[in-house]
Amino acid sequence: MAPFEDRAKVYTRCAKAYQKKGDLANAIKMCKEAQLENYDKATERMMKNMELEKKKADAAAYLDDDKADEAKQQGNEHFRNKQWGDAVKQYEEAVKRAPNNAPIRNNLAAALCKVMDFNGAKRNIEKAIELDPKYVKAWARKGDIEVLMKENHKALESYKAGLAIDSTNTTCKEGLRKVTAMINYGAANMTEEEKQERARHGMADPEIQSILQDPVIQQILRDFNENPQAANQAMSDASVRAKIEKLIASGVVQTA
Repeated sequence: MAPFEDRAKVYTRCAKAYQKKGDLANAIKMCKEAQLENYDKATERMMKNMELEKKKADAAAYLDDDKADEAKQQGNEHFRNKQWGDAVKQYEEAVKRAPNNAPIRNNLAAALCKVMDFNGAKRNIEKAIELDPKYVKAWARKGDIEVLMKENHKALESYKAGLAIDSTNTTCKEGLRKVTAMINYGAANMTEEEKQERARHGMADPEIQSILQDPVIQQILRDFNENPQAANQAMSDASVRAKIEKLIASGVVQTA
């Protein structure tokens, strides 16, 4: 009987032959057989690369716009019937069939919100916007999700971004009105404990942390107490004002 090393080499040669033929399933199988005979790091790397190649090939072969639309329509039907879990499954299937379709990801985000998966919804709506930055419905949905996640400062930006594309969009206009009211109401009516909780939530945002580390912003925040005139003058700068407003909206900076 041939030594383990020799049998492993034969399996490895077979794997390479299958790979050249485009038969990745059998190529991977041969790699596994080789590893059982005699473990080899090079063969392991080759197998991992084949598995990645097969995964990409399988995903590409799965693409089908017609089947994606079919799954989307089924998802819509489930959504209308308030069958949220089934809607999510169909929209996820549609995304697999057409991963670059922004409206499908928008629908998936809506369904994920219904099952309380806000992080998943946020990921999908951000992908939708990446695919189509002018997709106003996605900006509106992003704002809605951020409100649910108590990220009012981000929702404010999302609704404004949508209105910058279409100033007549009613969803963004209404969302902006509501989130602005929520921010103002919170500032005026929250208990001290609620304000602290809101501030802690805001501080968890890397963007808020980055703003607070800006020396210019640090000086302006000090000036609000020590030199209000200088602070008000600095607020005439649009970028500075936007950052300060974001801090206020997040609850990190509180106004009287």
